[in-house]
Amino acid sequence: MADTDNTAVTVSIARKVKKGAEQQYEDWLHRLSEVATKFPGHQGVHILKPSAQTGGDYVLIVGFNSYAHQKKWEESEQRQRFLDELDEKGLIEGSTKIKKVSGLEFWFTLPEVPSSAAPNRHKMALVLMVVVFSLLVTINQVFAPWLSTLTPILKLAIMVVGQVLLMTYLVMPAVTRLLKNWLYR
Repeated sequence: MADTDNTAVTVSIARKVKKGAEQQYEDWLHRLSEVATKFPGHQGVHILKPSAQTGGDYVLIVGFNSYAHQKKWEESEQRQRFLDELDEKGLIEGSTKIKKVSGLEFWFTLPEVPSSAAPNRHKMALVLMVVVFSLLVTINQVFAPWLSTLTPILKLAIMVVGQVLLMTYLVMPAVTRLLKNWLYR
């Protein structure tokens, strides 16, 4: 089995919804998400509503723990039925934009960057080293009095969870936007 078979895959699917069809589309998204969560290797679904950051599109982000599991969902009859229903109801306009990323690329995705663009791996590694180090030092310093009372394993677990949450939702989106021109050059 190739290394990519065991690499987590995140897929973002952006669609422009017709005016007045938003609630119907959101209902469709929630039903689709409920079915997707039952597939092996599923790691979560996030729905971004239209905003300036998404270019006015709804964005569905689905994660799987491997390419094989993602492919199984992608080729499933259940997913196809949902896509057929979407076509029949005519809720969207324009083309669907799909972007798949795996491994480190997940941390460096931006809605405004074309799906064919990928940042340089050496630059991604350098940025991640700086961000991980900085976050660990900051978390350790800010919470040192409280963390010092915990067992080493519990301290490490709290630091890892805090770091991953901060990186995913706060730090990496900001850092990627800030360094976009350098990363994608």
